[in-house]
Amino acid sequence: MIRFSKIFLYLTVIVLLIWQVPWAYAFLTTKSARSPFTLYSSVLGDFIMMQPDEHKQMQRFDSEGNFYTQQTVDSLLPTFYLRQLTTDERFPDTICGRAVSPKDVQMTNFTFKSVPSAINAPQTGLYFLMESMSKRVDLKMPEDAFCFTADGMEFIRMETNRVDETKSRLFTDMLQKKGFAFPAAYVSGNPTTRKDYDEGYLLLDANHKLYHLKCTKGRPYVKPIPVPDGIRPEYVFITEFRSRQTLGFMVDNNHRFYIIAKDGSMIQSALPAFDPAKDELTIFGNMFDWTVKLSTATDDCYYALDATDYSLIKERIYRDVRRTVPGLSFTSPDDKFVKPRF
Repeated sequence: MIRFSKIFLYLTVIVLLIWQVPWAYAFLTTKSARSPFTLYSSVLGDFIMMQPDEHKQMQRFDSEGNFYTQQTVDSLLPTFYLRQLTTDERFPDTICGRAVSPKDVQMTNFTFKSVPSAINAPQTGLYFLMESMSKRVDLKMPEDAFCFTADGMEFIRMETNRVDETKSRLFTDMLQKKGFAFPAAYVSGNPTTRKDYDEGYLLLDANHKLYHLKCTKGRPYVKPIPVPDGIRPEYVFITEFRSRQTLGFMVDNNHRFYIIAKDGSMIQSALPAFDPAKDELTIFGNMFDWTVKLSTATDDCYYALDATDYSLIKERIYRDVRRTVPGLSFTSPDDKFVKPRF
């Protein structure tokens, strides 16, 4: 028994040394490499970068190396610094030749983020479907949860933990009537009351056909969303932005990024390959442009897209941006599993 204990102790020490020594060396010798906070300015027609210098003083500059004060940057990014400009009574009447008001900006501003850890995390398979046309202003969480089985959609009353057969059959029949093939391959929703309205869920069925599902006055609303020939959806994201101009985003099997409009029409963006299971995507959108940050394992890529047709305006790429310390690790930003990995 003592001999076994010693062997176990030695193995533990060896594993700890393999884990901690390279990590400690990398931690002490690896220099941090972060990309500056970057936003596109339609007023300037260029990216504006913000980054502290060696004296920890914030520097604000564009791609040409021109430096700006904070007050100037406020005016160059009027949609981002809306609150500051309105507080200072400096908000302009027109931006890029277009008459705007603070309310217009508030309605069209949005932020979207997708991280691999959320995509790769284990899913419970239980979802909540709220009423999309409630008589009240505030949204309310439902008294049941639902899941997808091989045969249909199943609602479970949380108070009794029993299946609501009537509601389950109602929604299952409507999905089948619209051509939905069970079980669902991918489900995207935002089941929270902290939003202005509810659009339910974007679904991919067993054949990866795209559908929109929500509850309207207690009854199912199901709409197949046509996808261009040769495109196979792999990931979908419901948006529910204040402007209601978009229904969601979609990524196909070739990692192309699409915007799904409110009416279900689809537009391919100018973004290059985006793999939600490996890459991080952040979008700062306004009525004029979208600043898209696409972070891969090594690079931070910024793209400015036109807010009307999602065409590319400008791009800026920061190479070799280090995100993790090399060595043995038991966690990863790509998932939520705890396991040894190099």
